[in-house]
Amino acid sequence: MASGGSKSAAFMLLLLNLGLYFVITIIAAWAVNHGIERARESASVLSLPAKIFPIYFPVGNMATGFFVIFTLIAGVVGMATSLTGIMNVLEWDSPNLHSAAASSLISWSLTLLAMGLACKEINIGWTEANLRTLEVMTIIVSGTQLLCTGAIHVGVGETVDAVRPHVGRA
Repeated sequence: MASGGSKSAAFMLLLLNLGLYFVITIIAAWAVNHGIERARESASVLSLPAKIFPIYFPVGNMATGFFVIFTLIAGVVGMATSLTGIMNVLEWDSPNLHSAAASSLISWSLTLLAMGLACKEINIGWTEANLRTLEVMTIIVSGTQLLCTGAIHVGVGETVDAVRPHVGRA
């Protein structure tokens, strides 16, 4: 039988991730809105190659556009994964845990992509405080999503072992 430790750990990590992904989505949505409102006036003074760059943000550096867009996508997918994961973990049976494990893995991979772009933006340098907050929170949520994915996969192993007949054991 399942001990319940991985169930409570997965549930608490899903709640934490829901809050973190919500804050990440809010900050990334603000950055997209800010970039749309100020890009026209800022891009008009740039030279030609940068002027036609499709993802230009007036704040940050040249990696900011990619970072903000991928973080927004990871935030929205992470919130949806956390909400459905909470419902699946509360059921705690094999089909629901397999669903939670698959969506958690997808959310973690998108978050790792956003984290890689955050590291690139940190490496390039010169970002505002709001973007630094978004970078740090993206790096933190990639770690908590890894722990959550691991806790859910432990639960999958527990439920599969509980229903699998133990052949050859005395």
